[in-house]
Amino acid sequence: MRWVARRLEAAQLCHANGMQEPYLEAEYLVLHAFSIPLDTRPVKRPSPPADAEARVRRLLELRVHQRQPAPYVTGEAFFAGHRFLVDARVLIPRSRIENILDDPRGFSPWFPKGPPRRILDLCTGSGCLAIALALLLPHAKVDGVDLSGDALEVARLNRERFGLRDRVRLIASDLFAALKGDRYDLIVTNPPYVPQADFDALPPEYHREPAMALVAGEDGLALIGPILEQAPDHLNPGGLLICETGDDVQEILMRRWPDLPVEWLPFHFGGSGVFAVTRELLATWCQQHFP
Repeated sequence: MRWVARRLEAAQLCHANGMQEPYLEAEYLVLHAFSIPLDTRPVKRPSPPADAEARVRRLLELRVHQRQPAPYVTGEAFFAGHRFLVDARVLIPRSRIENILDDPRGFSPWFPKGPPRRILDLCTGSGCLAIALALLLPHAKVDGVDLSGDALEVARLNRERFGLRDRVRLIASDLFAALKGDRYDLIVTNPPYVPQADFDALPPEYHREPAMALVAGEDGLALIGPILEQAPDHLNPGGLLICETGDDVQEILMRRWPDLPVEWLPFHFGGSGVFAVTRELLATWCQQHFP
């Protein structure tokens, strides 16, 4: 692991869309080479496979020389305490909305009468957020929507992995286009929100991910604007929209619409980049801005 970590450090890789730092990534890759799941550590040190060195070198070839992010190298990623299948067809699972799922209060501050039962995950990608919500809220029905057919294929694999075909519906749709008449108690979305110039400047690891899952026009608002405009028509009375924007686009959004009546959610690491807004507040605001 130390040897792999030194190789990763020497290559000056970006770890932000992987395991965050070289030694953790080295541990992750070596355990994968030994066929040991990261979430089930062995009690005693295992004997290495006969081809352990060759396995590790193959992983390093993909990671160091091809600059593939670690989750693509191993074919799996962790999100909200669960292990998901991933490959280059989908964005690597990561969302600040995960912090709400990890909070013991969950969604109760917004739903004091009981948890939401109809949930939409807009721009679902690998399905990680839709599936994590279904696992957290066992009485909920969750729809996962994405424009990418490739992403939905991966989401279906993950849905089968967790045995959730009866509670997670996957739909091909350009935002709400295929959801005529569907209404939800909760809509969550981690849409593309990276401005084009920012994407162009990102390290190579990010360019291994699908650009359509990241880039959202010149200001990052290409999808967030339509989501704000259309969400009230797909929320039940008292319903809630939770949307991730990231810190930089949060500032852009606040400059664009300073009267947007959203609550920016504080997180333990500082900053926000995720807002919540009720159907009623958003509908009133939309009448003024999208007549």
